[in-house]
Amino acid sequence: MNRKKLTFLAFFLLIFSVSFSQNAKKQEIKKDTETYVLVETPYGNMKFLLYNDTPLHRENFIKLVKNGFFDGLLFHRVINNFMIQGGDPKSKNAKAGEMLGNGGPGYTIPAEFRPNRFHKKGALAAARQGDAVNPKKESSGSQFYIVQGQKYDERTLKMIAMQRNLTMTDEQIEIYKTIGGTPFLDNDYTVFGEIVEGLDVIDKIATVTCDRNNRPIEDVKMKIRIIE
Repeated sequence: MNRKKLTFLAFFLLIFSVSFSQNAKKQEIKKDTETYVLVETPYGNMKFLLYNDTPLHRENFIKLVKNGFFDGLLFHRVINNFMIQGGDPKSKNAKAGEMLGNGGPGYTIPAEFRPNRFHKKGALAAARQGDAVNPKKESSGSQFYIVQGQKYDERTLKMIAMQRNLTMTDEQIEIYKTIGGTPFLDNDYTVFGEIVEGLDVIDKIATVTCDRNNRPIEDVKMKIRIIE
């Protein structure tokens, strides 16, 4: 091979190496970039941060949002001082009074419990079937809930922690005392995001009139999109 061809080959390899390195850096940056989603409702909008340390739930939620999966679905289960739940595909155009809550995309997601991700007010968490039929505590592929909860005193929190074998940091205790949440769900359901704007919208939805199955009498529809 002559010198001219060798020089060209060396130049090509250099360009390829630089391009590959830049692409790898872009992928790394994308992986660490924070992702926000906007949940639009008749009662206002809620902006959520999706956690990077629950990647299975994060990527699944992003996929569903990009596919428009949630658009037009209902918050079909609403319990004041507890949570608001949605994500059942059967809720789209559901008849009034129809029992909902058993629908999904046909798959589950392995649990991703993290000690620093807990059920404070505004937490975004994955719904799931009960332990009797779901001993691995795998999450529904689409159903989620947003925590409203209530405030707890320190004595009650310590009792919950002892009964459920939980370790609560001073920060978690303070948040449950001042902001509230549902500490009895910690380490039992995967929390994969949290609200950063629109906390008051949870309270507005949580107080709507519901039937005996906790479904709002007047439909509370959602639309979710990625905030670029």
